[in-house]
Amino acid sequence: MTDQMIATQYGEGRLVTRRARRPVATLLLSHGAGNGIDTPDLEALNAALPGQGITVVRFEQPWKVAGRPVATPPKTLDAALTEAANWMRVRTPLVIGGRSAGARSACRTARSLGAAGALALAFPLHPPGKANDPSKSRAEELRTRVPTLVVQGEKDPMGRPEEFPAGIEVVPIPGADHSFRVAARAPVSQEDVLAILVESTLEWLVREVVGPAEKSRA
Repeated sequence: MTDQMIATQYGEGRLVTRRARRPVATLLLSHGAGNGIDTPDLEALNAALPGQGITVVRFEQPWKVAGRPVATPPKTLDAALTEAANWMRVRTPLVIGGRSAGARSACRTARSLGAAGALALAFPLHPPGKANDPSKSRAEELRTRVPTLVVQGEKDPMGRPEEFPAGIEVVPIPGADHSFRVAARAPVSQEDVLAILVESTLEWLVREVVGPAEKSRA
Protein backbone atom coordinates (compact mmCIF):
# COMPACT_ATOMS: atom_id res chain seq x y z
CA MET A 1 0.00 0.00 0.00
CA THR A 2 1.29 3.47 -0.87
CA ASP A 3 0.38 6.82 0.67
CA GLN A 4 0.93 9.93 -1.47
CA MET A 5 0.18 13.61 -0.86
CA ILE A 6 -0.69 15.57 -4.00
CA ALA A 7 -1.16 19.28 -4.64
CA THR A 8 -4.56 20.57 -5.75
CA GLN A 9 -5.87 24.09 -6.20
CA TYR A 10 -7.65 23.75 -2.83
CA GLY A 11 -4.72 22.40 -0.86
CA GLU A 12 -3.05 19.03 -0.43
CA GLY A 13 -5.06 15.89 -1.02
CA ARG A 14 -4.07 12.37 -0.12
CA LEU A 15 -4.08 9.22 -2.25
CA VAL A 16 -3.87 5.85 -0.54
CA THR A 17 -3.35 3.07 -3.08
CA ARG A 18 -3.59 -0.68 -2.79
CA ARG A 19 -2.51 -2.17 -6.10
CA ALA A 20 -3.68 -5.42 -7.63
CA ARG A 21 -0.88 -7.69 -8.78
CA ARG A 22 -2.25 -7.81 -12.33
CA PRO A 23 -4.79 -4.98 -12.47
CA VAL A 24 -7.67 -5.10 -14.92
CA ALA A 25 -9.34 -1.92 -13.59
CA THR A 26 -8.76 0.91 -11.11
CA LEU A 27 -11.36 2.18 -8.64
CA LEU A 28 -10.87 5.71 -7.31
CA LEU A 29 -12.97 6.32 -4.18
CA SER A 30 -13.67 9.52 -2.27
CA HIS A 31 -15.37 9.93 1.09
CA GLY A 32 -18.39 11.67 2.58
CA ALA A 33 -18.92 15.17 3.92
CA GLY A 34 -18.32 14.36 7.57
CA ASN A 35 -15.86 11.49 7.51
CA GLY A 36 -12.72 10.22 5.82
CA ILE A 37 -11.44 7.29 3.81
CA ASP A 38 -11.52 4.91 6.78
CA THR A 39 -15.26 4.15 6.81
CA PRO A 40 -16.10 0.42 6.89
CA ASP A 41 -17.49 0.34 3.35
CA LEU A 42 -14.44 1.97 1.75
CA GLU A 43 -12.10 -0.17 3.81
CA ALA A 44 -13.99 -3.33 2.82
CA LEU A 45 -13.59 -2.55 -0.88
CA ASN A 46 -9.95 -1.67 -0.30
CA ALA A 47 -9.33 -5.00 1.42
CA ALA A 48 -11.20 -7.26 -1.01
CA LEU A 49 -10.95 -5.92 -4.54
CA PRO A 50 -7.17 -5.87 -5.17
CA GLY A 51 -7.12 -9.65 -4.80
CA GLN A 52 -9.64 -9.77 -7.64
CA GLY A 53 -7.58 -7.63 -10.01
CA ILE A 54 -9.02 -4.22 -9.08
CA THR A 55 -6.55 -1.59 -7.85
CA VAL A 56 -8.23 0.58 -5.20
CA VAL A 57 -7.22 4.21 -4.65
CA ARG A 58 -8.85 6.16 -1.82
CA PHE A 59 -8.74 9.93 -2.13
CA GLU A 60 -8.85 12.10 0.98
CA GLN A 61 -10.13 15.54 0.04
CA PRO A 62 -8.05 18.64 0.95
CA TRP A 63 -10.61 19.82 3.53
CA LYS A 64 -10.18 16.57 5.43
CA VAL A 65 -6.39 16.59 5.13
CA ALA A 66 -6.42 20.13 6.54
CA GLY A 67 -8.44 19.02 9.57
CA ARG A 68 -11.65 20.92 8.82
CA PRO A 69 -14.80 19.41 10.39
CA VAL A 70 -17.06 19.50 7.31
CA ALA A 71 -16.68 19.44 3.54
CA THR A 72 -16.08 22.48 1.36
CA PRO A 73 -18.57 23.32 -1.48
CA PRO A 74 -19.34 20.70 -4.16
CA LYS A 75 -17.37 22.46 -6.91
CA THR A 76 -14.21 22.22 -4.79
CA LEU A 77 -14.77 18.49 -4.24
CA ASP A 78 -15.22 17.93 -7.97
CA ALA A 79 -12.14 19.97 -8.85
CA ALA A 80 -9.89 18.18 -6.35
CA LEU A 81 -11.21 14.76 -7.37
CA THR A 82 -10.55 15.62 -11.01
CA GLU A 83 -7.00 16.69 -10.22
CA ALA A 84 -6.44 13.46 -8.31
CA ALA A 85 -7.71 11.34 -11.21
CA ASN A 86 -5.57 13.23 -13.70
CA TRP A 87 -2.51 12.91 -11.48
CA MET A 88 -2.90 9.12 -11.37
CA ARG A 89 -2.71 8.56 -15.16
CA VAL A 90 -3.91 4.96 -14.95
CA ARG A 91 -3.52 2.48 -17.81
CA THR A 92 -6.49 0.32 -16.89
CA PRO A 93 -10.19 1.28 -17.16
CA LEU A 94 -10.92 3.85 -14.44
CA VAL A 95 -14.05 3.80 -12.29
CA ILE A 96 -14.88 6.85 -10.18
CA GLY A 97 -16.71 6.14 -6.94
CA GLY A 98 -17.38 7.32 -3.44
CA ARG A 99 -19.83 7.39 -0.58
CA SER A 100 -22.45 10.09 0.13
CA ALA A 101 -20.98 13.47 -0.92
CA GLY A 102 -18.20 11.49 -2.58
CA ALA A 103 -20.79 9.53 -4.53
CA ARG A 104 -22.33 12.76 -5.83
CA SER A 105 -18.91 14.06 -6.84
CA ALA A 106 -18.10 10.78 -8.59
CA CYS A 107 -21.32 10.92 -10.60
CA ARG A 108 -20.78 14.57 -11.55
CA THR A 109 -17.21 14.01 -12.79
CA ALA A 110 -17.17 10.47 -14.22
CA ARG A 111 -18.06 11.42 -17.78
CA SER A 112 -15.61 14.32 -18.06
CA LEU A 113 -12.83 12.12 -16.70
CA GLY A 114 -13.45 9.48 -19.32
CA ALA A 115 -14.33 6.95 -16.63
CA ALA A 116 -15.60 3.50 -17.56
CA GLY A 117 -18.16 3.66 -14.75
CA ALA A 118 -19.39 5.38 -11.59
CA LEU A 119 -19.95 3.70 -8.22
CA ALA A 120 -22.27 5.51 -5.80
CA LEU A 121 -22.38 4.27 -2.22
CA ALA A 122 -25.18 5.74 -0.06
CA PHE A 123 -26.06 8.34 -2.69
CA PRO A 124 -27.89 11.24 -0.93
CA LEU A 125 -30.82 11.48 -3.33
CA HIS A 126 -32.40 14.22 -1.20
CA PRO A 127 -31.95 15.79 2.24
CA PRO A 128 -33.62 13.89 5.11
CA GLY A 129 -37.37 14.41 5.13
CA LYS A 130 -37.45 15.90 1.60
CA ALA A 131 -38.39 12.81 -0.41
CA ASN A 132 -41.59 14.46 -1.69
CA ASP A 133 -39.97 17.78 -2.61
CA PRO A 134 -38.84 17.60 -6.28
CA SER A 135 -36.87 20.83 -5.86
CA LYS A 136 -34.54 19.03 -3.43
CA SER A 137 -33.91 15.99 -5.60
CA ARG A 138 -30.38 15.22 -6.80
CA ALA A 139 -31.54 12.60 -9.30
CA GLU A 140 -30.17 14.65 -12.20
CA GLU A 141 -26.63 13.95 -10.98
CA LEU A 142 -27.21 10.25 -11.67
CA ARG A 143 -27.45 10.93 -15.40
CA THR A 144 -23.79 10.10 -15.76
CA ARG A 145 -23.90 8.64 -19.29
CA VAL A 146 -21.54 5.89 -18.09
CA PRO A 147 -22.45 2.57 -16.40
CA THR A 148 -23.49 3.46 -12.86
CA LEU A 149 -24.18 1.37 -9.78
CA VAL A 150 -25.87 2.67 -6.63
CA VAL A 151 -25.53 0.67 -3.40
CA GLN A 152 -28.16 1.96 -0.97
CA GLY A 153 -29.41 1.10 2.51
CA GLU A 154 -33.10 0.18 2.66
CA LYS A 155 -33.56 2.61 5.56
CA ASP A 156 -31.44 5.47 4.25
CA PRO A 157 -33.28 8.72 5.13
CA MET A 158 -31.53 10.42 2.21
CA GLY A 159 -33.04 8.06 -0.32
CA ARG A 160 -34.47 4.58 -0.08
CA PRO A 161 -33.79 2.20 -2.99
CA GLU A 162 -37.37 2.39 -4.30
CA GLU A 163 -37.14 6.20 -4.55
CA PHE A 164 -34.48 6.14 -7.27
CA PRO A 165 -35.52 6.85 -10.87
CA ALA A 166 -36.29 3.96 -13.19
CA GLY A 167 -33.29 2.82 -15.15
CA ILE A 168 -30.79 3.34 -12.31
CA GLU A 169 -29.17 0.09 -11.16
CA VAL A 170 -29.59 -0.04 -7.40
CA VAL A 171 -28.43 -2.75 -4.98
CA PRO A 172 -30.44 -2.52 -1.74
CA ILE A 173 -28.78 -3.33 1.58
CA PRO A 174 -31.45 -4.90 3.85
CA GLY A 175 -32.12 -2.89 7.00
CA ALA A 176 -29.17 -0.54 6.52
CA ASP A 177 -29.09 3.22 7.14
CA HIS A 178 -27.04 5.92 5.38
CA SER A 179 -23.83 4.66 7.01
CA PHE A 180 -24.73 1.05 6.13
CA ARG A 181 -25.27 0.30 9.78
CA VAL A 182 -27.92 -2.26 10.72
CA ALA A 183 -29.78 -2.86 13.97
CA ALA A 184 -29.15 -5.96 16.07
CA ARG A 185 -32.44 -7.47 14.85
CA ALA A 186 -31.91 -6.60 11.20
CA PRO A 187 -32.33 -9.37 8.60
CA VAL A 188 -28.56 -9.29 7.94
CA SER A 189 -25.49 -8.79 10.12
CA GLN A 190 -22.95 -6.00 9.79
CA GLU A 191 -20.59 -8.55 8.27
CA ASP A 192 -23.26 -9.52 5.76
CA VAL A 193 -23.70 -5.86 4.78
CA LEU A 194 -20.05 -5.54 3.79
CA ALA A 195 -20.18 -8.87 1.96
CA ILE A 196 -23.18 -7.69 -0.09
CA LEU A 197 -21.37 -4.44 -0.87
CA VAL A 198 -18.18 -6.16 -2.01
CA GLU A 199 -19.86 -8.93 -3.99
CA SER A 200 -22.30 -6.64 -5.80
CA THR A 201 -19.56 -4.14 -6.62
CA LEU A 202 -17.25 -6.83 -7.95
CA GLU A 203 -20.00 -8.43 -10.05
CA TRP A 204 -20.88 -5.05 -11.55
CA LEU A 205 -17.24 -4.17 -12.25
CA VAL A 206 -16.68 -7.45 -14.09
CA ARG A 207 -19.93 -7.14 -16.05
CA GLU A 208 -19.87 -3.45 -16.94
CA VAL A 209 -16.18 -2.49 -16.93
CA VAL A 210 -13.74 -5.40 -17.14
CA GLY A 211 -15.74 -7.55 -19.54
CA PRO A 212 -16.37 -4.82 -22.14
CA ALA A 213 -12.73 -3.71 -21.93
CA GLU A 214 -11.50 -7.23 -22.61
CA LYS A 215 -13.89 -7.61 -25.55
CA SER A 216 -12.67 -4.36 -27.08
CA ARG A 217 -9.10 -5.65 -26.98
CA ALA A 218 -9.98 -9.00 -28.52
